[in-house]
Amino acid sequence: MPMIDLPNEWQHPPSEFSFAAFWFWNDRLDKDEIARQMADFQAHGVDAFVLHPRVGLPRDMGWMSDNLLDMMRFAIEEAQRRGMWVILYDEGMYPSGSSSGQVVAEDASYQCRGMVRINVDAVQPNSNDQGVQIGADGQPILGEYQTLVAEVEHQGTHYAIVQRPIESVIRGLHYINEDSDEPPEDEPAAIDLLNPDAVACFVRLVYQRFYDEFGEHFGKTVKAIFTDEPMLLGRPKERDIMPATPGILKSINTYLGYDFTSKLAALWDDDCPQDIFNEFERAVEHQLEQTYYAQLHDWCAAHNIDLTGHPSEADATRHLRYFDIPGQDIVWRWLLPDTPSALEGRQSTQGKAASSMMLHMGRRRNANEFCGAFGHEFTFDEMQWLANWLLVRGCNLLIPHAFYYSVRGPRLHERPPDVGPNSAWWDDGFKPLADACRRLSWLNTDSELVCHVAILGSHHHLPWRAAKDCFQHQIDFNYLDVDDLSRCEVRDGALHIAGQTYRVLVIDGPLDEDIRQQVEALGLPVVTWSDDVGDSIEELRAHLPASDLPQVDAPGLRVRHVRKAGHDWYVLFNEEKAPIDVPFAFNGAWLVAAETGEAHAYDGRLTLAGHERIVLVR
Repeated sequence: MPMIDLPNEWQHPPSEFSFAAFWFWNDRLDKDEIARQMADFQAHGVDAFVLHPRVGLPRDMGWMSDNLLDMMRFAIEEAQRRGMWVILYDEGMYPSGSSSGQVVAEDASYQCRGMVRINVDAVQPNSNDQGVQIGADGQPILGEYQTLVAEVEHQGTHYAIVQRPIESVIRGLHYINEDSDEPPEDEPAAIDLLNPDAVACFVRLVYQRFYDEFGEHFGKTVKAIFTDEPMLLGRPKERDIMPATPGILKSINTYLGYDFTSKLAALWDDDCPQDIFNEFERAVEHQLEQTYYAQLHDWCAAHNIDLTGHPSEADATRHLRYFDIPGQDIVWRWLLPDTPSALEGRQSTQGKAASSMMLHMGRRRNANEFCGAFGHEFTFDEMQWLANWLLVRGCNLLIPHAFYYSVRGPRLHERPPDVGPNSAWWDDGFKPLADACRRLSWLNTDSELVCHVAILGSHHHLPWRAAKDCFQHQIDFNYLDVDDLSRCEVRDGALHIAGQTYRVLVIDGPLDEDIRQQVEALGLPVVTWSDDVGDSIEELRAHLPASDLPQVDAPGLRVRHVRKAGHDWYVLFNEEKAPIDVPFAFNGAWLVAAETGEAHAYDGRLTLAGHERIVLVR
């Protein structure tokens, strides 16, 4: 068989597909040291970074200060000189939106707000309940920036619902006292993300300032701005608070199309009906989309820069629509090899959620920040596993968390580990991983995904049961959001959206009646997932076109098939620890090494060690 002719971009993938290291700027900065670290990144296969000011910076280098911006400018210009690229980070720590307390400092009415429920029947006059003074008539005495949302009778009790500023913060950039193992940090005030004026202030203080300082590099060396898990309640120091803003009830009623007032008090009950909470969540998060994500997206579109980052929840699909590079975040050991978490629960929907949204929204890239806060016990095998877990699900921009500028003192223990220059594997294994991920990110970009199954899902409700079963039977799929049903077209018995073609739609779980009617109107084959996995898989396969990919009994095997540069490529990843060794006849295939780009003859047997990944091409 003649040697396969592989494209030059496989052999030498461009820097655009590099890891983008989450680079903690967490100590006194020095330009020579910044340049030295950047050279070290490149020597290990990393040509990009997210420039992330982090706790540990000295106080004379505050958020958006001239000193900090000068260091950013140096790093950007050094990146330009070296052929590297940069993503700017939009906050002085996180969660995003507050400009390290500067928004609230500019206008106190922009402080983070919440609703509290007051049992008017139980409180005493002149007392304080939930931060609200009660008068002699038993009614709330509202202070500055406080408003009465509603008075309601609920389960025989009279409640007043009041919205007011709450005590909520974000993490700060400076230690208060470094001389302890766990020093306290500054805690800047969080903002009301549901207030469009507050968010506009944030955009002006951060995004516009970035443009004023570095606009000549936008769309060139500076590819994107990263917004990090904006949270409606920030990091609250109070309990029993619901997200709010002035006029919140009117906004909820307008979105839902009916008066929600009678249901409002139920939100605080331990046994609040799920449908009530879901409706409230949908309405509030819709407002967040309009006030926060849409503002950032529109500003970025007008200034030749991509918006990236990730929402605060792994399955927040509605918010991903506003990202030019939709992203997610694997953190806190919530996803681990050889545990149920790899295939079960909300976190397991990561990867597929962002890559599906990328395809259906016509984006080129999707991102994942990964390895964050996995602890000092984190291993290189786990890092490789996480990277392959993402790549086989379609991720094509990997953001390893984190490369530490400094590990001096308490910095070493701040959301560890360092997975880059201060790791045990930096000089023994990192570059082959970086090179492999670069090639596979290239492969996952601008390619045709061969995938005939769509699993119907929605914001915060991505089914993982059917997904797990498909993964374990080597049936690839994408999540199709219910909001995208109206954009779908059925032709020749298949569903088409944004260049993707699906032969069958999988329903896993109950549907609202209006969604069910939309699905039925499509006239597409539908498989309703059942507890009998074998029957569901058999029914699903009956609707799929014939494949020349051998079927094997290997629940740990994941398969991704794409077409690019005139070839069919198959990424095969053993997600489990148990080895796979089975006949796998595949005529005309070559085994290519993602680490080196080299091609080798394939002998027709699939042999994968635990957690090993290979690529076949023909």
